[in-house]
Amino acid sequence: MKSYIKHDPWKIIEDKFNPDYNKISESICSLGNGKFGQRANFEETFSGKTLQGNYVSGVYYPDKTRVGWWKNGYPEYFAKMLNAPDWTGIKINIEGEELDLAKCKVENFSRVLDMKRGVLERSFTVETESGKRLEVNSTRFLSIARDENAAIKYTVTPKNFSAKAVITSGVDADIKNEDSNYDEKFWIEIDKAADENIFVTAETKKTKFRVCTAVINFLPEVIDTKSVSKEKYAAKQYTVQLTENKSFTIYKYAAVTSTMYYGENELLSKTLESLKKAANDGFDTLLKEQENAWDEKWKESDIIIEGDVAAQQGIRFNIFQLNQTYTGRDERLNIGPKGFTGEKYGGTTYWDTEAYCLPFYLATADKKVAHSLLVYRWKHLKKAIENAEKLGFTHGAALYPMVTANGEECHNEWEITFEEIHRNAAIANAVRIYVDYTGEDKYLAEYGLEVLIGISRFWAQRVNWSTDKEKYVMLGVTGPNEYENNVNNNWYTSYSAVQNLKYTLWAIDFVKNNYAADYQRIKTVCDFNEQETEKWKDIIEKMYLGYDEKRKVFIQHDGFLDKELIPVSELDPKVRPINQHWSWDRILRSCYIKQADVLQGLYFFENQFDNETIKRNFEFYEQFTVHESSLSSCIHNILAAKVGLFDKAYQYYLNASRLDLDDYNNDTCDGCHITSMGGTWMTIVQGFGGMRIKDGVPSFDPIIPEKWQKYAFKIMHRDTLLKIEVVRDSVSVENLGSKTVKVLIKGYPAEIQPHSKTIKIL
Repeated sequence: MKSYIKHDPWKIIEDKFNPDYNKISESICSLGNGKFGQRANFEETFSGKTLQGNYVSGVYYPDKTRVGWWKNGYPEYFAKMLNAPDWTGIKINIEGEELDLAKCKVENFSRVLDMKRGVLERSFTVETESGKRLEVNSTRFLSIARDENAAIKYTVTPKNFSAKAVITSGVDADIKNEDSNYDEKFWIEIDKAADENIFVTAETKKTKFRVCTAVINFLPEVIDTKSVSKEKYAAKQYTVQLTENKSFTIYKYAAVTSTMYYGENELLSKTLESLKKAANDGFDTLLKEQENAWDEKWKESDIIIEGDVAAQQGIRFNIFQLNQTYTGRDERLNIGPKGFTGEKYGGTTYWDTEAYCLPFYLATADKKVAHSLLVYRWKHLKKAIENAEKLGFTHGAALYPMVTANGEECHNEWEITFEEIHRNAAIANAVRIYVDYTGEDKYLAEYGLEVLIGISRFWAQRVNWSTDKEKYVMLGVTGPNEYENNVNNNWYTSYSAVQNLKYTLWAIDFVKNNYAADYQRIKTVCDFNEQETEKWKDIIEKMYLGYDEKRKVFIQHDGFLDKELIPVSELDPKVRPINQHWSWDRILRSCYIKQADVLQGLYFFENQFDNETIKRNFEFYEQFTVHESSLSSCIHNILAAKVGLFDKAYQYYLNASRLDLDDYNNDTCDGCHITSMGGTWMTIVQGFGGMRIKDGVPSFDPIIPEKWQKYAFKIMHRDTLLKIEVVRDSVSVENLGSKTVKVLIKGYPAEIQPHSKTIKIL
């Protein structure tokens, strides 16, 4: 755990130069606007520890799978999130000395991410090897108002000298991924220029995405200008006069576009058109638009915590990253596990989206945003069926990918790719959550039922009958706990399959009775016969679900209780995280759980269990959980709050919200854990706020941590915005909408008129 980030309610502040932590700060202070993003790399040269990273949504490379290629059904490639052309560079050379913080004496340094405005600011004073003292201030943002544009204001002030300097600024597409095999590069130059226009158009190998990156620089009082052009690189080099104690400011505007949105023949012209408009409107105009756009986002999604600055900073950081990663404007895009903060994991979506991110977007944005996330999966149904066919499944059974960029499975670890099949359950469950939350049951007829049928067919073929148990069993799976692979009868997976089958049966009857024409279309499209459901009903009735009568807990999987059950509390702290100290063999044989597994099921289907059952299972499995997945603490928080373990709930909230800010697992340098941030939002709203949807009605059963004086959040439910405020002895629900709404507060029903509130004493 690292605690060098200063606590502040609206800002992420690094107030001194920490070269050993630089990659962590680059991740934390990353910027994005839904279309493209970048790590918080320095504009000037930096020869120290850094992970250079620019990313464009939807652009990937199918890197050849190198593990297990001989196995039938194995993915042919691993989809890499490509490091894209870099437009941010502003290189400063003063009388032969390159400005490089790794080679200078840094007298002061500040890097500040202003989350309220969506702006990254940096300032420092350095002394070069020759004794020149120089002050630099930079401001950078990626516009969410104009999601093709970005801008930098970079000011240099010589403190004890006057001299000529050479400033070089352009576009560099000669870059590679950190995880490149043998330093392979993935971009091919198509076109470039460094004259009136500075741009590089580059194309990815194999996938042939084209990205055009163009910039305009504005500098005062230039002595000389020349063009610099080399392979995949275009820039202009400016000779300028720096005068002691006089500030010299460079404005750099950028436009980043791709063939995701424009044809090859118009890509350059559209990029330059966008760039010139941004540059003509100017930095101040773009910045004001940025501030206004972020103000609107915060009005919808902010959470206020009084009395605990660390907690306040943590939740806003998570909300900020979610809002700048995904906007819902394009149904082809999704939420990568690292967003725009790093390239690790690859692909563009995991099951994390449905399990952890969907609730956030349902409650804090226009409903079309969540709708886009679900339609993304419907559009990939054909690919999910093809994925299943490669493994021998038939008749429209669908296995959604563990990792994908286009619907096709591209994960390269067998025990996860083909055994962690619970991702199907998360996708089916997301359909239920969406319909329950929005009340838009027509979604089932238009999209959802087709997905549910494909997933149910998969479950029906994935189980087999055990003559020994006289039950259906599910063999050779990996549950959410990836520290145990190829196990039999993982409780979470099997229980989820049963619930998916039940919901599909309900959805079939509902669509049949309410949307007859759609039902007939679906029967044709899916080649569906109701006789299929007889086996589904039999599986529901006869699925084997492990249960330990002695402890009164569900058994995570066959053989779990045969392990040496040593609590995490007895581990030597020096071996934590165990994934960085133990062999994989030792981890697999241990009782230690990476993340919520049985507890994940109790969270998803909590209305089917009483509090005593949930608490018993929570206390049994929590003691063995090492939380080495970012997806773990949020589920533990929600369940702990539900069963009255309030101190634990608070600690799990801090772990979730400050996971990256404090680098709990020593891995923030690779990028932030974006998808788990949706889970952090859930810790406040569902954990402390106790929000659930019951028969279409928002229900609140709040608690408040001892350290907090107040907290407040907003949710959008069926086109009505509600504000919930919790203080020590009461909770209020305010209706900010234009129609009367029904809510439940601590189990008591209330009707709230427009622009009024109701208060309940806790």
